[in-house]
Amino acid sequence: MRNKTITISKFLGFWLKLFVKYFIVVCCGILISKSVLAEEYKFKFHHFLGANSFWQTEILQPWVDNIEKNSNGRISIEIFPSMTLGGRPPELVQQARDGVVDIIWTVNGYTPGMFPRSEVFELPTVFTNDPEPVNLALFDLFEADLKPDYAGLQVMFLSVHAGNAIHMRNKAIRSPTDLAGKKIRTPSRTGAWSIEALGGIPIAMPVPDLPQSLQKGVVDGAFVPWEIIPALQLQHQTQFQIEGFNNERIGSLLFQTSMNKTRWENLPAEIQKIFKDASGPDWWAEIGQKLKKGEDQGIQIAINAGNTYIELTEEETVQFTNILSSVVERWINSVADKNIDGNALVDKARKAIASHYRNK
Repeated sequence: MRNKTITISKFLGFWLKLFVKYFIVVCCGILISKSVLAEEYKFKFHHFLGANSFWQTEILQPWVDNIEKNSNGRISIEIFPSMTLGGRPPELVQQARDGVVDIIWTVNGYTPGMFPRSEVFELPTVFTNDPEPVNLALFDLFEADLKPDYAGLQVMFLSVHAGNAIHMRNKAIRSPTDLAGKKIRTPSRTGAWSIEALGGIPIAMPVPDLPQSLQKGVVDGAFVPWEIIPALQLQHQTQFQIEGFNNERIGSLLFQTSMNKTRWENLPAEIQKIFKDASGPDWWAEIGQKLKKGEDQGIQIAINAGNTYIELTEEETVQFTNILSSVVERWINSVADKNIDGNALVDKARKAIASHYRNK
């Protein structure tokens, strides 16, 4: 009887061990398959600002988080800020087109003339003071009017910033004559045209170079929005922050977040859908709202540091606007060489922006 018990015990022990081994193998297989699944679609996302900048913490990172969450771990996007994968900011577009990186966020104006149709939303008197309706207008016009600008790229989203305000090292600005002969930083040709129209000297440079250029007197001032103040610590390099009546700005600057076109086309439809769902018109509008909120935070930092904030009177603002209307004409003439009907595009942009102002 005892021998029978031992035999049964051995029999059960054998099958128990076999079951445990099988269970372990199955569990490991599940874990491995999940790990492989989690790494199924990995993307390198490159941009030029710091990891703590407003754009990364408030816009780019939330967009990435949303995509990763909705993919249930199938998509992984690693952000590389501050050009950590190499190159200079003006090279980001080509890095994406060549597939050196998968996704980029950059300033269109760093490659002057490459995105001529899209420039219409940067123009003074077209952009005035609010990025949200402009972003929605960008969305409206993208497929029919702007898409040819983006060969080799799959645009995820576009956005203007909250507009070019004037930051000065040591001179208050109240009229266009106050800018005469002053060296002013700009990242785009539309910004350069505005500076020239106002009698200033445009100095082109990527925004990371601005603090040192202000400190050394390479430039007397800059065209940038308020939200960039904390990221660059501009409150320590400038004394005056100036904008027009009712927060009016001297045009704006256009940013793009885009993916390498070939990489996009090789993604299955369900993965493309996750990106599209995270990048619809509601998101374009939300970016505008975030940027508007960032303006309040940025200017408050400058004021708290003892800087002088100047809002021009309505009459002073009109002096600028009357001069800056010539920039629109200059742009229309410049794009005519590319067989682009600038007059029609200005009209479309203004009407689209106005429609979204009414709906706010």
